[in-house]
Amino acid sequence: MESNNTELASTSLKAKLSQLADAQSESTIYRVHRQLRNVNPKAYEPEMIAIGPYHHDNEHLKMMEDHKLRYLQQLLVEKNPLDGVGRYVAALERVEADARKCYADQPRSLTPAQFIEMLVLDGCFIVQLVRKFDKVNSRETKDPIFQMDWMINNLQRDLMLFENQLPFFVLCELYDLIEVPGQYKRFGFLLLKFFSILYPGRYCPLVPVKPIIDPRQVKHLLDFIHLNWFHHSSRPGKEKVKFIDTATRLEEANVKFEIRSEGGTLLNVGFEEGVMKIPPLTIEDRTESFLRNLVTYEQYFQHTSVTDYVHFLDCILDSSMDVEKLSRKGIIDNWLGDARTVAEMVNKLGDSVAGPGDSFVYGEMFEDVQKHCAKPMNKWRASLKRKYFNSPWAVISVLVGAMLLILTAVQTVFTILQGRCSNI
Repeated sequence: MESNNTELASTSLKAKLSQLADAQSESTIYRVHRQLRNVNPKAYEPEMIAIGPYHHDNEHLKMMEDHKLRYLQQLLVEKNPLDGVGRYVAALERVEADARKCYADQPRSLTPAQFIEMLVLDGCFIVQLVRKFDKVNSRETKDPIFQMDWMINNLQRDLMLFENQLPFFVLCELYDLIEVPGQYKRFGFLLLKFFSILYPGRYCPLVPVKPIIDPRQVKHLLDFIHLNWFHHSSRPGKEKVKFIDTATRLEEANVKFEIRSEGGTLLNVGFEEGVMKIPPLTIEDRTESFLRNLVTYEQYFQHTSVTDYVHFLDCILDSSMDVEKLSRKGIIDNWLGDARTVAEMVNKLGDSVAGPGDSFVYGEMFEDVQKHCAKPMNKWRASLKRKYFNSPWAVISVLVGAMLLILTAVQTVFTILQGRCSNI
């Protein structure tokens, strides 16, 4: 009896270990872990549309299910009215098992048929949405999605959320049936054009950094956005400085801030000869969710570029005064209105996030900034400003003191000259 129990337990554990190994190697879509989610749960939750299984049953997202069906019907009428929906179902039935493995928290409550139906509806909606976004004349005159700006804004936000994803190869399978097969560079352009308004910088690159050759090289839409807008090659793991002072303190130490007016990505911050050049950053209602989901993505896939950028912002923007300084320079485009709100939002972006690693993108720049601030003249200048010019009243006190000193000196000189004249 004991040997039988031992054999059953061993067999069960071996099966579970085998499943675990497969899940670990193939998962690309995760749920946000609790510590990170608790900082701001709303930043990770869709407001309008559920894509994939994680938010599939949320009642407040059911409204969009009719829109998904309507877009599928339009595709069937436009592309293959004779074959009906069968072509899409058959194509995704072939990849259903692979698609299911992409979800770390596998959707066991959905049968294969239900899972395929979800993939078809969600995937066709995304493909049709970006096609219609590109061509105005392909939109129905009474399509509410394009009649109301808030719907497009919410869709742009929701479709890049970390948990709200389909495997990218599913989208490509459907795109092959809807458009010319294999034209993934064109598909990439349509996607980037759709998300371009969400990009929080002034110079949004619409052309992919590198053409997509194999759809399975891209995990999902958030990975696609990161690859084309925020991907940086990793640097050697050499320990570098990871903290600098706030914008206010740096300005006291003779650091000048300028807007980087030429192209380049949002991450393209530089420092040379006492001047820090920073690309313009627009901060609006969706910016926090956008940056949080990119940072979360990097926490799971060992990238650091956006995480390092957020750490840079956290260093230089500590108070409303810092935000206002950079806003006056045109570096911060504050659509939230309140500078304090922006500072608080930025300060919380790094909460529960693993800090900069050895390949910190801005390590060398931070080191150069600290060397500049440590120069005797700059240290003296910063100390003087903090001690005597840290508020309007302090400036007035210094000026009054200087005037009294000058008047005292003038009076002394006048007294001496008067005495000499009387002696003569």
